[in-house]
Amino acid sequence: MGTSREERIRSFTERGWWTDETLDDLLRQAVAAHPERTALVDPPNRPDLCGGKAQRLSYRDLGRHVDAWAQVLRQQGVTAGDIVVAQMPNISEFVLIYLAVARIGAVISPLPVQYGAHELRMVSQALPAKAYVGVTRLNGQPFGMQAFADGVAFPQHLFLGEETPEGAVPLDEAFANALSDSKPQAGSTADANDVYTICWTSGTTGTPKGVPRTYNQWAAISWATYDAAGLRDGDVLLNPFPFVNMASIGGFLFNWLRCTATLVLHHPLDLPVFLGQIASEGTTFTIAPPALLNMLLKQEGLLENVDLSRLRAIGSGSAPLSPWMVKGFAEQHGIDIVNLFGSNEGISLAAGPREISDPEQRAVLFPRFGVSGLEWSNRVATMIETRLVDLETGAEIRDKDAPGELQIRGATVFDGYLAEAGEEPGDTFAEHGWFRTGDLFEIAGEGDPPAFYRFVGRCKDIIVRGGYNISPDELDALLASHPQLAEAACVGFPDEILGEKVCVFAVPKADAEVTLADVTQFLEQQGLARFKLPERLEVTAHLPRNALGKVVRGELRQRL
Repeated sequence: MGTSREERIRSFTERGWWTDETLDDLLRQAVAAHPERTALVDPPNRPDLCGGKAQRLSYRDLGRHVDAWAQVLRQQGVTAGDIVVAQMPNISEFVLIYLAVARIGAVISPLPVQYGAHELRMVSQALPAKAYVGVTRLNGQPFGMQAFADGVAFPQHLFLGEETPEGAVPLDEAFANALSDSKPQAGSTADANDVYTICWTSGTTGTPKGVPRTYNQWAAISWATYDAAGLRDGDVLLNPFPFVNMASIGGFLFNWLRCTATLVLHHPLDLPVFLGQIASEGTTFTIAPPALLNMLLKQEGLLENVDLSRLRAIGSGSAPLSPWMVKGFAEQHGIDIVNLFGSNEGISLAAGPREISDPEQRAVLFPRFGVSGLEWSNRVATMIETRLVDLETGAEIRDKDAPGELQIRGATVFDGYLAEAGEEPGDTFAEHGWFRTGDLFEIAGEGDPPAFYRFVGRCKDIIVRGGYNISPDELDALLASHPQLAEAACVGFPDEILGEKVCVFAVPKADAEVTLADVTQFLEQQGLARFKLPERLEVTAHLPRNALGKVVRGELRQRL
C-alpha cells in the first residue's frame, strides 16, 4: 500500500473500501426509505440533565430538524470547511448538530463534558474554530462558562437552554424559528475524503491531541462493530457512551443510519434509567463498560425484572473482559458479549460470536484481522493489515506468546494527529505507514498461522518486576470476579531491588473487608504466577476513570 494520502485514497477506492458516500448521503437514504420509523430518542431524564423536553423523532422529523439546524449554523456564518466545537451531553441536539455539520460540509470537534477551562484553552489554541456550541446547565448546575475563561478563544458561543450567558447566541429561539420556516437545505458538497471530525485523545504526553478523521475513515472502521454485533435493519441501538470518540461515532452514528435503526440516547451512566431503556425501548444492541457488566452478573437482583428478550448483543471494551462474565451472559441470558478494541486513530479489532464462538475465549482473544492466510467474516479484516513488533529490536514478531506492539495500517487508520510539530519523527507512524498503537499484544491460538491476538496491556502501563513484564490489565480481569471486591486496579510502585512491584487499589463491596492476603490467595487459586502477585494493597472508595470509563492509572500511581 502507498503511504502518501493520495496513494491511499486511490488504492482504497479501487478496492471498494472507500466510496464517495458521506454521512449526509446515508441520512437522506434513511429518511427516504423509512420516513415513519422512529429515528432518535432522547434520554427520559433529559429535563433533569440539561433542561428541555425529551424528544422522539421519526426519520421524517429527523430530516426536517437537520435542515433547521443547518440553517441555524449557516445564519451564524458556518460554511463548508469551518470547524464547530461542540460540548454537550448525549441529547438529541448533539446528534442533530453532527448531522447538520455534515449537511453543510463543515467539521465537528466534539469535547467531553468533563473538559474544563484548561482543556478548552488548549483546544481553542489548536483549532481555528468558527463557533463553540454548548448547554447552559448540566445536572442542575451552570455549565459552559469555561468557554469564556481567560485564554479560551472561540469567535462565537452558541448555547441551548435558559439563562444564556452574555455575549452568546440563544439557540432555542433560533432553532424554533428555523424549524417553522421548514426550508430544505442543499445537500452537502463535502467529499468523502474530507475531514469530518476532530476528536481528542491523550497521547504519550497525557495532554489532549487532536485526531482528524474523514467520512471514509469512519465508514470503514464502523463495519467492525456492525459485523461483530450482527446489526440488522430496524435495530434499536442504545448508546450510553458520550458522543465524542470512536465508541459512539464508529460504533453508533454511521451504523445507525446504515440499518435505519432507532438510536436511543443515554447520558453516562444512570443504571436504573439505562436498564429501563433496555426494556421499554426494546433495545437490540448496546455497549457497556466491563465493570458494569461484572456488577450486573454479581448482583442478580438487578436484572430480575428487566425484559432482556430483544437484547441480542452487548459491546464492551476499554478494559479486558472477564471470561466468567462473557460466559455468564451467554448461558444465563442468551446475550452475546462482543469484545471491541478500537481507537480514534483507527484500531479496529472486534470479536463477536462469528469470529470466536467460545464465550470464555472471546473475552481474552481477538481475531488477527489483516494477517495473510486468515479469513474472517468481518469486513474490516480485509481493509487493514496488522502486525506485532518487538519494542527493543523493531523486528516483526511471528512466534506465539512473545509480547509486541500492535501496529496497523489500512482504510480505518487516520492520517496523523492535528499538530505533531513537537513529536519526534516516527513517533506516530513507523516505516511504510504502520501506525504505532502503543498497545502490547501477543499471538495466540492454534493453526498456521495462529488465528488470534491476546491483549497484554499498554506499553507504558506494563509493570517490570525483576526483569519480568506484568500486565496490570491481566490482574484487573482476574480480580473482577473476587467475591469481596466491587472493582480493583493494579499499578506498579518503585522498588530499589526489583525496579517495580505490584500494588492493587481495591474497592470493597459494601460492608466487606479485604486484606492483601485475601487478594493474593485468590489470585494464587486462579493459577497466577507468583511473581505477578500484588505486594501492596490500597483500599479506596472509588477508582478514577476518564470519560470512557477507563481507569486512570496515572492518577493511581501519583497517589503512591
